[in-house]
Amino acid sequence: MTLSSATNDRLSAMVAVAKQAGDLALDWFRPGARTSADVQTKDGGSPVTEADHAADALLKHALLNLDPEAGWLSEETLDTPERLTRQRLFIVDPIDGTRAFMAGDPRWGVSVALVEAGTPTIGILHMPALAQTFTAILGQGAFLNEHPIKVSQAKVLAGGRFAGPQPLLERFARTGEPISPKGKVPSLAYRIALVAAGEIEAGLASTNAHDWDIAAADLIVHEAGGFLADMQGKRPAYNQLLPKHGILAAAPERFRAEITSRLRAMT
Repeated sequence: MTLSSATNDRLSAMVAVAKQAGDLALDWFRPGARTSADVQTKDGGSPVTEADHAADALLKHALLNLDPEAGWLSEETLDTPERLTRQRLFIVDPIDGTRAFMAGDPRWGVSVALVEAGTPTIGILHMPALAQTFTAILGQGAFLNEHPIKVSQAKVLAGGRFAGPQPLLERFARTGEPISPKGKVPSLAYRIALVAAGEIEAGLASTNAHDWDIAAADLIVHEAGGFLADMQGKRPAYNQLLPKHGILAAAPERFRAEITSRLRAMT
């Protein structure tokens, strides 16, 4: 078996696991209505549901069964420094967009990345309520439901469709040519994936995004011809002691210099 075919087999197995977790979460999802899941509040004030915990447990058991030597980092699992000793690890958000999930908004997903030496090599974002599955393997392109995707082919950033938190969009808009704000997509991973699919030109993220929010989507947008970068234009590094990031932007690669310059100019 070639390295490429082995990697594709691993992707297929990981997609199957992500879909199982998505199906499990769907049991508590109520389109247009409040979730039937029990809801608690974590330290820091963010919500977590029994669906998050159930999907996390399924993902951890199944993914580590695929690769017992891999480390583990998930939003819903207590983090330990042990993961720093691993060459490979799974970085997972069992429900990215928990508030959307709770409110009956279908824009939530299961985010799964395999990271090796700090770089995502496999990325999956499964959106169960939208019947959409984004995938990428390093060096092999990005796909939506197994069809290739590419970032927007817009020649200029002026008038581009931007998604992100409203205050951040307003600050960005004051730095140069006008943009077309499209509001905040509740799942950050999905916001980045929409850039990869060419549905929007750029997605912005406020400070404090974590590895589990972005690792899979980072690879997907990268393989679609885009980038995810901080205000200095640098790609996030993963599996650091503190898996947290500052303001980030995703967009087609040709806009990297312009967007990051405007991020630095924000007031």
